Amino acid sequence: MPSKQPPTLGSLAVQATPHLVHVSPSTCHNLSMFKDLLKEYRRLDDTITMRLNRSNAQFRDRDRAGTSGKGNIQDQACAYVWKELVENWKRRTEMINYCVDIVDQSMEEKRKSLTSEEGDARAQRKTQAAMFADEVKRNQVHNELAIEKIVRQRSLDAFRSRCQYFSPPLTDSEARKWWDAVHIQESP
Repeated sequence: MPSKQPPTLGSLAVQATPHLVHVSPSTCHNLSMFKDLLKEYRRLDDTITMRLNRSNAQFRDRDRAGTSGKGNIQDQACAYVWKELVENWKRRTEMINYCVDIVDQSMEEKRKSLTSEEGDARAQRKTQAAMFADEVKRNQVHNELAIEKIVRQRSLDAFRSRCQYFSPPLTDSEARKWWDAVHIQESP
């Protein structure tokens, strides 16, 4: 009989990276599901300090065991957490932009439908009500882009307070792009 793995508890449960979810148009139209999914993906940002502490401990243990990489422990831990942050930011941004496109497309289809229903007042009212509902969704989804900037900035501030001398390697163009984008936002 195979042994059953105990559930992950405590800070390890919080540290777990969310599983990759395939977002469909129905996810974008269901605001509760969309926001829950974003909340799950933002957990990494919410626990940045704890993740840095755990990564430092993990790389310190590797160093003691003689299996550490090159560079000092702090630099290795910062690079590891930075890579996780960038991957997570990228996934969230792709998801939000996808949903923005889906909701915008739905609005456009309803606008076209409204013009084709000129003689049918009942159908027009129904379409206008659906457009109003989509407009609310559209505003909510677009608001997530602004929220995302705030979450990233807060995470970066926490990250830099612990990794003051970190800079992503020039060879990692994706990480550099995110690093530069966040620094541009800080400029007055």
